[in-house]
Amino acid sequence: MRYLKLFLKSIGYVLLIPITYIIISLILTYIPVSEKTENAEKKHTIYLTSNGVHSDIILPKKLIVPDLLNGQKYHPREQYFAFGWGEENFYINTPTWGDLTFSTAFRAAFLKSNTLVHVTRYRIKRDQWIAVPVTEIQLQKLNAYILAAFKEDDNGKQLIEGATYTPDRDNFYKAKGNYMFYKTCNTWTNTALKESDMKASLWTPFDFGVLRWYEE
Repeated sequence: MRYLKLFLKSIGYVLLIPITYIIISLILTYIPVSEKTENAEKKHTIYLTSNGVHSDIILPKKLIVPDLLNGQKYHPREQYFAFGWGEENFYINTPTWGDLTFSTAFRAAFLKSNTLVHVTRYRIKRDQWIAVPVTEIQLQKLNAYILAAFKEDDNGKQLIEGATYTPDRDNFYKAKGNYMFYKTCNTWTNTALKESDMKASLWTPFDFGVLRWYEE
């Protein structure tokens, strides 16, 4: 009986960790960080979207600074670029929650690993995207934040050959930074909004925590 009690107590401690993580995550997700616009005109529009796992920031090509566009693989007719950041193995092998395995999640959350920038390209705007008006300053900061995520060498941005969800529409590039349970693909997007002086969650690992402030 004593060993059974110890076993059940150990199980309880193990379960307490993810439960505590979820509770704290939800609390911080619903605490807003206010937008800072200084009453400037919002004359540009960007977009937010998610595939149910990874959130993306979408910039029209005409709003992307040359340094960010330079070195990317794309067709001249593609007019919208969606940017996301995440752990290499998790990103490539988990396009949906149905593809998630325990080993992939554990490795991404707790082990040091490489990260990637995922760029998806579109020729036309999609109806499900969430439109977000931004000022010129916010747009500049957003471009700078995204550009800083790319790991570059003497030849520029480093394309991962053969890695794609949809041939001829998206690519992965080597990125800076380490993915951990407190720094996920969605916290990257949320931080992009915060550092661009846009409304965001105080912290969130969830895609809905990124999108909720801009959904009608």
